[in-house]
Amino acid sequence: MSETSESYIQRAKALDAADTLAGHRAKFALDEGTVYLDGNSLGALPAHVPARMADVITRQWGELRIRSWDESGWWTAPERIGDRIAPIVGAAPGQIVVGDSTSVNVFKAVVAAARMSGDGRDEILVDATTFPTDGYIAQSAARMTGHAIVPCDPADMAAAASDRTALALVNHVDYRTGCLQDLPGITAALHAAGALAVWDLCHSAGALPVGLDAHGVDLAVGCTYKYLNGGPGSPAYLYVAERHQAAFDSPLPGWNSHADPFGMTPGYAAADGALRGRVGTPDILSMLALEAALDVWDGVAVEDVRAKSLALTDFFLECVEAYVPEGRVTSVTPGAAAERGSQVALRCADAPAVMAELIKRGVVGDLRRPDILRFGFTPLYVGFADAERAARILAEVLRSA
Repeated sequence: MSETSESYIQRAKALDAADTLAGHRAKFALDEGTVYLDGNSLGALPAHVPARMADVITRQWGELRIRSWDESGWWTAPERIGDRIAPIVGAAPGQIVVGDSTSVNVFKAVVAAARMSGDGRDEILVDATTFPTDGYIAQSAARMTGHAIVPCDPADMAAAASDRTALALVNHVDYRTGCLQDLPGITAALHAAGALAVWDLCHSAGALPVGLDAHGVDLAVGCTYKYLNGGPGSPAYLYVAERHQAAFDSPLPGWNSHADPFGMTPGYAAADGALRGRVGTPDILSMLALEAALDVWDGVAVEDVRAKSLALTDFFLECVEAYVPEGRVTSVTPGAAAERGSQVALRCADAPAVMAELIKRGVVGDLRRPDILRFGFTPLYVGFADAERAARILAEVLRSA
């Protein structure tokens, strides 16, 4: 082992020893032989969830059966779990409802925002770098509501907003590069133009402070299977700011969002509050797995998570620069802390083969074709020794390629 690597290994040990979040790693089902840097795609399993789900399946479903809708709290799960997510994204209770997929919630939010916009506002600004599904959904919503889609780089959104803008749909963190967009500034600029701000939080919730209420966000959506560790396909959530709830007109008015859901009347009357975001029968098993997973957030401050995230990504980038042969990778993630989410994206020739070899050697990241190696840093269970080891093995792979 070289003198350089020994120095970084010792620094990693010291940083891990001083890490106030280090104890949370034991709450997850992780093996010591693997460096798991793909929590920005699928979070690790909180170790207590299987036992909790055994109770849900054997007792709540197996024994209580239909009684569990009341006695086990199944009926109120969407808003109850929403209130547990609320402090993680900076929202007061009563504004988040959990259920459906991110795509479905994007559709609800975009259509509802378009319906709330004033006369003459016939354009929807869409983040031109957005996750593809958001763009697909926005185009469909625009056809449905008679609006035109205007693709726009987030950096240009403030200047693009006008008296024709109904809303903008923006990703808080770019899923490829890890670039953090200016949520407060863009939201303020949209409001100054009389438009609404709809934010996709999939790559920021659970990784950094969002401040939905503090920054006046109108509507927001997000998944729960990344930094919130809810499990594969766990239900997404919809945030409707309290000031908009009376006007929120969902394009998917299901029986679960009816003011009297068991009245079974032919006419639809929307429930009060964020419950308007519900549609059909909730996915109880995945919903309750998510609820159990959120226990790992008890006593955790998002600000502490953000501080460790930045320290981890800084350290990883420093190790990459020290270990990797010059010219083999280039970071496309912003170097400035204020512009970075909780991932590092490296442009690399032969990226598919490189990532495949990294995974064989116990470093699990992911790939964005054609040439991006993506490494997600989940501060609740990733440590500095993980970051150092990942950079060192990346260098070994590139030297042997």
